[in-house]
Amino acid sequence: MTGAVFLMAMSAVGPGFLTQTAKFTETYGASFAAVIVLSVVIDLAVQLNVWRVIGLSGLRAQDLSNVVLPGSGYLLAGLIVLGGIVFTIANIAGVALGLHNLAGIDLRIGAVIGAALAILVFSYKAFEGTIDKVAIALGAVKIGLIAYVAIATSPPVLEAAQRTVDPHGLDFLPVLTLIGGTVGGYITYAGPHRLIESGTIGPDHLRRISWGSVNSILITGVLRLLLFLGVLGAVVAGAKLNEADPAGSVFRFAGGETGARLFGLVLFVSGLLSTVGASFTSASFVKTLVPTVARRFNLSISLFITVATVAYLILGETPTELLVFAGAFNGLILPFGLAVVIWVAWRRRDLLGGARYPPVLLIVGAAAWLFTVYAGWESLRLLPTIFS
Repeated sequence: MTGAVFLMAMSAVGPGFLTQTAKFTETYGASFAAVIVLSVVIDLAVQLNVWRVIGLSGLRAQDLSNVVLPGSGYLLAGLIVLGGIVFTIANIAGVALGLHNLAGIDLRIGAVIGAALAILVFSYKAFEGTIDKVAIALGAVKIGLIAYVAIATSPPVLEAAQRTVDPHGLDFLPVLTLIGGTVGGYITYAGPHRLIESGTIGPDHLRRISWGSVNSILITGVLRLLLFLGVLGAVVAGAKLNEADPAGSVFRFAGGETGARLFGLVLFVSGLLSTVGASFTSASFVKTLVPTVARRFNLSISLFITVATVAYLILGETPTELLVFAGAFNGLILPFGLAVVIWVAWRRRDLLGGARYPPVLLIVGAAAWLFTVYAGWESLRLLPTIFS
């Protein structure tokens, strides 16, 4: 269960999370606190439903979708893989940024190094048992480092609290981006799919499933709040964030050159783990649908990483742009998969082992789905501006 919690949480606080929060905090200031709180609330509504439905049914998202509407699982898998490629491109970019901050390595060379290391992880069975422990250890380091920045920059906490209920000048793009970066695309299913692999499924495990869904979001929520306060404190104090590396600029402001290099190390490892998580989860969506992928699973993951890396090298976009776009794109995918989950919770009790579904949970899940549909529609016109 701890592995499932940290798999989802660390996937949700990868390079995209760091960059998105820094970029939008600089743009919207203290008012971005409202987005932080709103995204946590929506994340809770989404994850409580997704973990419960998948955990009780014991079916992966694509298989559950095919049971509800034959053929729809292939569409969901296609969307997840497409979003996974975008996020893997962004994660590779994050690895490159981390190596650049840590050792001054060229971004393109850093991307190739990161891809090679990620592929290496899937080439040796000995690495499989250590991924969870590394994710937990990295999470502790990341929390400590971000907490240090939040304290060192002395943020205006009272102003942030005020703007939480009285924000100014916000639009839907930052909301959708943060939601997409924490529960969008493959991240939505990383934890629940891990539960299936561990056998933690069915009504007998309902309490543990609920515990996992809440704690995974709470971990990301704490990290998100701390990072927001750290960035806000730096911006208010006069820090100018680097367009290509906004989060790194905050750590450099708080800790000087040492802080920048430590951030580079965390960003590098975080990007590497996120690349592993994104590629593995994306491939798992195809594994049950395409026999060839099931027979050559590790090779398929390696090809997935290679394609994403080549795409990054060809696109030549800045890592910041890719990381922000990845969250926004996955936010657009979220309504489709969530609709299947809500339908099963509402109409297919037979798939849930006969367990009674809480009406309140169903209502908040439906409300979250309606919001993501509306926010996604409004944000479609804003996506092109990311690369302008």
